[in-house]
Amino acid sequence: MAKKASKKDVAQLLKKWSQQFAVLAPSRESGVAAMAEWDGKDTSFLEWYRNTVVPPKASFLPPMEEMFRFHKDEEGYQIEPPSRNGQKQLVFGIRPCDARAMAILDMTFEDAYQDPYYLEKRKNAVLVGLGCTNPCQSCFCTSMGTSPTDPTDVDIMLIDIGDHFLIEEVTAKGKELLAKTGGLKEATKNDEAEAKKSRETAYNKVSRKLDTEGIKDKLLDSFDDEEFWSQTAAKCISCGICTLLCPTCYCFDINDEVVKGEGTRFRSWDSCGFPLYTKMPMENPRSEKWRRVRQKVCHKYEFYPMAFDVIACTGCGRCIRLCPVNWDITQVIESVPEKVKGAK
Repeated sequence: MAKKASKKDVAQLLKKWSQQFAVLAPSRESGVAAMAEWDGKDTSFLEWYRNTVVPPKASFLPPMEEMFRFHKDEEGYQIEPPSRNGQKQLVFGIRPCDARAMAILDMTFEDAYQDPYYLEKRKNAVLVGLGCTNPCQSCFCTSMGTSPTDPTDVDIMLIDIGDHFLIEEVTAKGKELLAKTGGLKEATKNDEAEAKKSRETAYNKVSRKLDTEGIKDKLLDSFDDEEFWSQTAAKCISCGICTLLCPTCYCFDINDEVVKGEGTRFRSWDSCGFPLYTKMPMENPRSEKWRRVRQKVCHKYEFYPMAFDVIACTGCGRCIRLCPVNWDITQVIESVPEKVKGAK
């Protein structure tokens, strides 16, 4: 049976969870909407929050992360792993599109190879989803296999039913947490009916649609179409914002900082949209902008589906609404040319 909690009691709920976790919630304290450690009292985000600018992936794959430290002695270089306190995180208010993105990232950092930095944070985290009641005009999640209230990839799901939130346990981890959380009321059949109505209303508000049928094959057929990709890349300014703020992009660079035999190796976000990305000692294999734009599009809609049978896009719309030149991924996908029958 689902539970429910009054919206005015959310602060008390987060305080209870703060006894077990470092609670992260939507915040504008840094000047841009992002998940940040909750201050212990403010729940005003329930009024303004549509989605964060910086995706929640930053809590698991930080923009910059220490990998290890090292120093040189008489026996050579000695490695010092970073201290790991194993602190548990509870991400409150994650939207279903971003929770879906975390599941997609898991395929890279767990299935493709075991990344200890990412996996430790994921193992120690609880995702509390918050259904989206006011999707942005740029959102197209319903075309990407999810919805504004999809509970699939969270541990606990909250659905807006007016003055209350309906609270659903989704995973064993979520069930265990709710069992330890006192003060919650049992949801009634009327509450469940209101939640169903809220889900339907939110779903129907997503007006932007994208047909991805056969897109992997169309991109493959168009891979060498320089004219198409040059036109597609014409107004791109290679700022990288669409990849850096994408919830499923995971490219990073690795650098060392060394001072007098002591140093730190760290990794930081990178973008395939940058001219220096993957630059080799003698050349850059994607020096032309159209090749970099092609890489960005094909990675999500062709290469990732080839590897994991899922499109690495959740329709969150960040790359559309945050692009300074109004480059639109949905328009690009819709404009990929069909292969002419009989053409070689």
